[in-house]
Amino acid sequence: MKTHLKEIFEYRDMVNSLVRRDLRGKYKGSVLGFLWTFINPLCQIVVYTIVFSIIIRSELEQFYVYMITGMVPWLFFDMALRQGTGCVRYQGEMVKKIYFPREILPIACVTSNFINMLFCFVIVFLVIAVSGVGICMAALVWLPLVMGIEYLLALGFSLLVAAGTVYLKDLEHIVTVFLMAWIYLTPIMYPINIIPENILWIFRVNPMTAVIGAYHTILYWKTAPDLSELLYAFLFGIVLVIIGEAVFVRLSDNFAEEL
Repeated sequence: MKTHLKEIFEYRDMVNSLVRRDLRGKYKGSVLGFLWTFINPLCQIVVYTIVFSIIIRSELEQFYVYMITGMVPWLFFDMALRQGTGCVRYQGEMVKKIYFPREILPIACVTSNFINMLFCFVIVFLVIAVSGVGICMAALVWLPLVMGIEYLLALGFSLLVAAGTVYLKDLEHIVTVFLMAWIYLTPIMYPINIIPENILWIFRVNPMTAVIGAYHTILYWKTAPDLSELLYAFLFGIVLVIIGEAVFVRLSDNFAEEL
């Protein structure tokens, strides 16, 4: 395992190259180009804000701030998994012709979407500043830790679905449907205190509840996150990456034959 991790690290330049290619090529040829990085999440946030602040009224003050501080991180996680399902399958020719640690593909996919999220946080901070909610620097120092934990979770799940989709093509569609349900089982558009006690455990088991809750706590409530919840999400992420890596390595031997 140690040798394999060292080999992946030695291919870091390939990760950088794939990430740059993805970021440059994502909106290549479109009129607005890289601006779609900001337009896509903003459009989704506007729709959800209209629904939950006008149609289904939320009691939260400046609901749009609450929404954007949870939705932008969720969109990173969502896109990392959606694109992660096909990151090996759609690079079949490269997998067949060139030797490299196959984990490079999901790592590059998750990293590309993570960088995209960092760009989108420019909008998050602008919205917070304009709204008057303000920023607490003592709370903000926890933000990199929360981002790191979310990256771990996204990578762990991506390793699993990237390997699985090579053998089961339908998994790509299954993940899409699952994510459509998962967003409503994560307190992005509502506070967790409105969840009935008898089903609260479902939300607590979900590691993204702790992650999104931490973003809300830091950026909306302006306090330090609950460390016990973050520890749960961190340990979940570590175990998930270990399991994802083990499954990925086991299945990767026959990638070339299956693609």
